[in-house]
Amino acid sequence: MVIDKIENVDIYKNISPRIKKALEYLEKAGLANVEAGKYEIDGDLVFALVSEYKTKHATDAKLEAHKKYLDVQYVADGRELLGYAAYNNQEVSVPYKDENDIAFFNGDKVYMKFNKGMFAILYPQDLHMPGIMAENPEKVKKVVVKVKI
Repeated sequence: MVIDKIENVDIYKNISPRIKKALEYLEKAGLANVEAGKYEIDGDLVFALVSEYKTKHATDAKLEAHKKYLDVQYVADGRELLGYAAYNNQEVSVPYKDENDIAFFNGDKVYMKFNKGMFAILYPQDLHMPGIMAENPEKVKKVVVKVKI
């Protein structure tokens, strides 16, 4: 997993050509004003999902992981906590579904605060639980760029 501020994005562009495309998309000004929806960047290889939501209590969420795509998550507006655990044979609560590219897990996690302008690169071994409230529920606009592995 990588966590950083968008102003440091150039450090990570050499990880892979697809991650570079994702990060260049996130560098665009005005993402906080983009409407919710799906945006093609490079066909099904790299695409963005823009969403707006209220953060929730951790008891209302589960750790998740993906196999076909890694996530590049960017907080365009607001703040949230992101739960994280490295995969280590945690108990599966909902088995992997290929059509949604997601499985859910139970287990311990640590929380990191994501303020506006921060991003994370989450690989398949990075169990994550996004959208958790810091102190109280608040509105967040997030861009998740899905990058095919």
